[in-house]
Amino acid sequence: MQVRMTINGTPRTLEVEPTTTLLDALRDAGYKGVKVGCREAACGACTVLVDGKARLSCILFAAQLEGREVTTIEGLGTPDAPHPLQQAFVEVGAVQCGYCTPGTILSAKALLDGQPAPSEAEIREALDGNLCRCTGYVKMIDAVNLAASRLREEKP
Repeated sequence: MQVRMTINGTPRTLEVEPTTTLLDALRDAGYKGVKVGCREAACGACTVLVDGKARLSCILFAAQLEGREVTTIEGLGTPDAPHPLQQAFVEVGAVQCGYCTPGTILSAKALLDGQPAPSEAEIREALDGNLCRCTGYVKMIDAVNLAASRLREEKP
């Protein structure tokens, strides 16, 4: 079956089986920033934005996304022009192996889009579903705070 959606601002038509997950459909379409983790909605590695909300792509069928807007980490920034969240994660040292980073950054983006000045408790809650085995979460929280501050400064 064909599913039409907008991925990272570009209209796409994906050919999928009715039981294909969004995670698999995105990876098959070349979006490798969407990571395969637990496939049980327990780790957050597969987090994407669907219409601006953080969603776990491993438990969504691609067919459910007809007409929706999906953002992966590839749609957030580039190596030459990183999104403030990406830049902050690098500067603060909130990454080690990097496997959880795309999903964590997208969860943080969903938070900051709705709450430009989140409290530490709000950041912790937003990142609660994103598990990391390498680093503590303190630097991630620091990175989200730094990015939030920079994003607020950018707005007129």
